[in-house]
Amino acid sequence: MAKSAKNAVEEIARPVVEQMDYIYVDTEITKQNDGKIVTVFIDKKGGVLLDDCEAVSRAVEARLDEEDPIADSYCLCVSSPGLDRPLKNERDFERVMGEQVDVKLYKPFEGSKTFTGILTAYGKDSVTIETEDHEIAFELKEIAKMSLHLDF
Repeated sequence: MAKSAKNAVEEIARPVVEQMDYIYVDTEITKQNDGKIVTVFIDKKGGVLLDDCEAVSRAVEARLDEEDPIADSYCLCVSSPGLDRPLKNERDFERVMGEQVDVKLYKPFEGSKTFTGILTAYGKDSVTIETEDHEIAFELKEIAKMSLHLDF
């Protein structure tokens, strides 16, 4: 089975990003006009600056040019995933452990589809948050979106 372009880019970008002491988050490939946009999302403690994106872009671009995993023309972008990015995996959960998160469910639980609470535990298949009222464990398959809670 042929490797997808996203997986090929990830295999090239992840080691470059991690060698530069950034956190590799994800790769996204979208179509635009005549080509594609390849976006590599990075993070670091304290947040990502424009200079960080530029440095990673130059390093990843050099490796992509060498290995040429995408047949079509594309534009490479390196970006922070943003504060409101979905939390999807153990690395994300570890990063926000003890912080307030928003959980949106596919189906209502106790009459609501949305919950806000402190992330107190996570496992392979579940997360636990502590709300004002009580502690609730959710199976990951029940969660439509989970993100860091933002107060404005």
